[in-house]
Parts: sequence; structure tokens; C-alpha cells
Amino acid sequence: MDKQDIAKAIDHTLLKPEATKEQIDQLLAEAKEYEFASVCINPQWVKHAYSVLKDTKVKVCTVIGFPLGATSSEAKAFETKQAIQDGATEVDMVIAVGSLKSGEDDYVENDIRSVVNAAGNKAIVKVIIETTLLTDEEKVRACRLAKNAGAHFVKTSTGFAGGGATAADVQLMSDTVGDTMEVKASGGVKDLETMEKMMAAGATRIGASAGVAILNGLKSDTDY
Repeated sequence: MDKQDIAKAIDHTLLKPEATKEQIDQLLAEAKEYEFASVCINPQWVKHAYSVLKDTKVKVCTVIGFPLGATSSEAKAFETKQAIQDGATEVDMVIAVGSLKSGEDDYVENDIRSVVNAAGNKAIVKVIIETTLLTDEEKVRACRLAKNAGAHFVKTSTGFAGGGATAADVQLMSDTVGDTMEVKASGGVKDLETMEKMMAAGATRIGASAGVAILNGLKSDTDY
């Protein structure tokens, strides 16, 4: 992959709760310079990011029900509609992890569907299954539920649950959804070598705060 192809596979990410406007502006400037696929930011920054990036090819991505996934389906749907109104064209939602682990598959599928329906044809929906908290059987179930609900991507992690993406998880997720969905690897992808492993395993998008370091072939000490 050349540098441009790598950049187009990265969601340049800053989701730390303490992120300042100055840091967000730096992220947006880097996204414009390197032409990343998107910036992934918390919902409060979406309107500002859209105003900065609207004349570029860089998309605005935000997170829904983040980072726990434990808000109501109604809240997730409202958050999705508001984010799209503010300029987001991609939304990364967190599943109801506790419900999945309780065997409440119908609830999980309907929760995902509430976001898919709220997004309509206005935004791509990525479903964060939080792999570090799941067994392999639960990972497979989560991917199938996301597929049934009409989402576009399954995504490994928030980066906030004590673990991140692994090539084995990406491979399992990719094998489960086949060609019908894409896979985003996120959490702990800090260098080009790791990114290439994730993509070899089936990831088509990478969520990373280390996007610039990855492009420069350097390792980053950021966590997510």
C-alpha cells in the first residue's frame, strides 16, 4: 500500500474526554493535510469539524452510546439523528454489551437497528462490539446481529475497555460477516506494521489516534 492508500483507510481519532478545542483543531488540520478517510470525534465537536472539513474529502465520524453502549435505544437513535444534523456521515455505535452477554439477542439486534433506521441513507453505521469483553462465541453472535440489523461495519473496540484490536479478532469478525459487511480495527493500532496485520486479517478501516505516526512509519505511544 502506498501512503495515500494507507491514509484513506484511517479514521483519524481523538475521543479522550479531556480533548481541548486546540487539540481537535490540530486533528482536523492533520486530517486535511494527510487526507485521512475521516476524523472520529465525540458528538460535541461534530458541528465544528463539519465546518472545517466540509470542502474536503475527509468525512466526519462520531460515536454513539459511547463508550459503554448502555444508553437506551431511544437515546442512541436521537444521538444519531443529531449527529447527522450536525454534519456527521459516519457513526460508530457501541452495542448493549451486557444484553449480549445476557443472551438477549433480540434486544441487541433491535438496538443496532434503531441506529441504522435513524441514520437512514445519510450515514454509514459501524457497530462496536467491544471484543475484549466478549468470548469468541459472543463475538460471532454480535457480528451476526449487526449484519441482521443492516449495519455497514463491525468494529472491534472503543479503546476504553482495557483492550484493543487483535488480528485474530479481526479475522473472526471478517469470516463471520463475509463480503456483506466491512470490518474496522480500532484500539491499540499504533504503527504501520500493526495496521498491515489488521488489514491482512480482513480490516478495511483502521481507527487510530496515531494516524500521522503510522504514515511516517513510526510507533506512537498513544493508547487509542
